[in-house]
Amino acid sequence: MNSLKGVHHVTAITSSAEKNYEFFTYTLGMRLVKKTVNQDDIQTYHLFFADDRGQAGTDMTFFDFPGIPKGQHGNDEIYKTSFRVPSDDALLYWEKRFTRLGVEHKAITQQFGKRVLDFTDFDGQLYQLISDENNEGVLSGTPWQEGPIPLEYAITGLGPVHIRTSQKEGMGAFLEQVLQFSEVKEESPHTLFEVGEGGNGAQVIVEHNTVLPSGRQGYGTVHHAAFRVEDQTVLKEWIDRLNNHKIPNSGFVDRHFFASLYARVTQGILFELATDGPGFMGDEPYETLGEKLSLPPFLEPKRESIEQSVRHIDTTRSTITFEKEYE
Repeated sequence: MNSLKGVHHVTAITSSAEKNYEFFTYTLGMRLVKKTVNQDDIQTYHLFFADDRGQAGTDMTFFDFPGIPKGQHGNDEIYKTSFRVPSDDALLYWEKRFTRLGVEHKAITQQFGKRVLDFTDFDGQLYQLISDENNEGVLSGTPWQEGPIPLEYAITGLGPVHIRTSQKEGMGAFLEQVLQFSEVKEESPHTLFEVGEGGNGAQVIVEHNTVLPSGRQGYGTVHHAAFRVEDQTVLKEWIDRLNNHKIPNSGFVDRHFFASLYARVTQGILFELATDGPGFMGDEPYETLGEKLSLPPFLEPKRESIEQSVRHIDTTRSTITFEKEYE
């Protein structure tokens, strides 16, 4: 059985696609590699922020469901997304940057031997930067070459996915027995799991919590987390595996940019398995990636009506020269 390769992407919900684009582009220096719509709700934008070329394992994506209320962080949810940066020095850069820009953040601390920096966006979405210094395992991506962040400090990909649950044993069993993760270390109330080559790009951190009420999904919360598989052949092996374990799942889903499989672990936790390709470079040139509304072929005949139903967002960056912001 081919193991999972690590984290593929995390998808969250925002109150404003425009503010979300500004925050990820100008504050975090991640590249918008695809501006499309939710394939199951075509009135909703789906924005993909990633590394320089949109490689699997580097993208954070967002829905902006019209009229959705604010979410509530709590138990039984994927509650925090982490991003990889090259070094401990990079965290010092980001700590100063967040202070200067008024981004809510905590002090740099340490978790499972890695230096980390927690921060929050305008929606109350929870994030963490994690240092790759002395990290081994899954390679990270390439920072956005033309973005505002100096390359030696820039975000290069996704780090561990953080889950909070009251059902520690059940979540551990699902990760180990079904998804083939291994428990690495415990720092109560947190347990570290990893898969494949391991390291920051292939980890899940589970927090055991019996006090908080259940979280409520809405803007400011995570919708689902996805893990990498090599290709469609391997994905179909995983469909068989989930079926053999009698895990309810979506079966094969073609998302055009990758193929997927979805399985709900608890009411608040949805996992996806997604193929590494084809990726985001098929319908736009590198230079203008993410600047036009990109639609999968099955939605292309509806382009005119879709463009009328979603508001225009200007994501043109190829005409902008970003100065690297060292302070």
